[in-house]
Amino acid sequence: MGWSQSTRSVSLSEPVAPGATSRRPDRVTVILFSVALAAGFAQFGATTALDDVARHFGHLSASGSLRSVVGLSGSVLGLGMAALRVASLGALPLSSLADRWGRTMVLRRTLLLGLLLTAAAALSPDYWLFVLCFAMARPLLTAASSLVHVITVELASTALRIQRLVIMAAGTGIGSGLSAVLHGIIRGSDSFRWLFALTLVPVLVITPLLRSIPEPAQRFDVVPLARLGAVPADFLGRLAIVATMAFAIGVITGPAGGFVFVYSEGILKMSPAIVATVVVLSGVAGLAGLLASQRLARTMGRRWTVAFGVMTTAVASTYAYSGGRFGFVVGYVLGVGAGGLLSPAMTAISTEIFAHNFRATAVGWITVAGVTGAVAGLALFGWVGDAVHASSQTGLRLPALVTFLPILPTLLLLVRLPESSGMELS
Repeated sequence: MGWSQSTRSVSLSEPVAPGATSRRPDRVTVILFSVALAAGFAQFGATTALDDVARHFGHLSASGSLRSVVGLSGSVLGLGMAALRVASLGALPLSSLADRWGRTMVLRRTLLLGLLLTAAAALSPDYWLFVLCFAMARPLLTAASSLVHVITVELASTALRIQRLVIMAAGTGIGSGLSAVLHGIIRGSDSFRWLFALTLVPVLVITPLLRSIPEPAQRFDVVPLARLGAVPADFLGRLAIVATMAFAIGVITGPAGGFVFVYSEGILKMSPAIVATVVVLSGVAGLAGLLASQRLARTMGRRWTVAFGVMTTAVASTYAYSGGRFGFVVGYVLGVGAGGLLSPAMTAISTEIFAHNFRATAVGWITVAGVTGAVAGLALFGWVGDAVHASSQTGLRLPALVTFLPILPTLLLLVRLPESSGMELS
């Protein structure tokens, strides 16, 4: 397939009618924000409902192990969550197709199929079929989220790029938080099924709006590389550094977010309503982090903002899993704030330093690296978690220390990347 003749191309350098630029970005930004929200809601549903799913399909006992308090072993939980992350590797060819078929067409198809597969998880008769449904949906939703960022960067001016990325990050965060809130409200033995079924709402409301998103201007003088997923040799070193950073971030954020509800509800015995309240309140910290990211990414630069965000995330996550409800609340809130600080700046680096004809492909490879890091982090965290006695006093301190902190020296690689805050897109 090639470029559709009906696809509208938009270039920010083209003259527009007076007042058009103020209306068009607002409309497009709202739609892209809605896509980010829907994708965040659907992807975070598996994590939000993990404790309910484990109890529904597992067996509780009094042995004192992680399995005894949540129903499934840490290895099984970690393997299931790792399977979802591994499935995200499929986002690479899907993202790469956007460099050939166009951003908006691939975005429409991946979002629609991803939401439908997530809704199908509501009918899962056992744990592994639940994992399978989400594993099939994850690469589609991951690709959709990546393309939201690519389209946002390509349709925004240099001065507005980081601001628009902050809005998209807020959309993803709100979607994730909405999943947690509804998890706390909808209770019952099959509550997770209702949560997953709600993804049908954006199918009906949002996907029809995607056809009005303009296609970023294509470069007719540059054709996509011959092989799907290929990146020019001159950019491989730059891509390797960004991918390494994405791997490190995945190692930390994978288990830090993946075990939140199992840890808080299963080990600390916090009620779902209280956990949902903490998630909502942490949204304030997340918003503060996003606003700080917008300012710091312009003044300090993308690289230093990423470095500070990663270090803060690692330390806050370690504290959150070190035992006690107070430590969890403080660490989780700070971690969400650090994630808000980190996300837009890292997304900016991942898109601004690559050219149009392979930008989506590069983002796909960076996503692969982040997924691989998350799988490694989930596997290590779950394995060490099985080897320790989990209690409300000791928490999962040792798994956190072993998983989160040793990865921080990779931040030194950031100094080898160009600062992209004032860079014009090529």
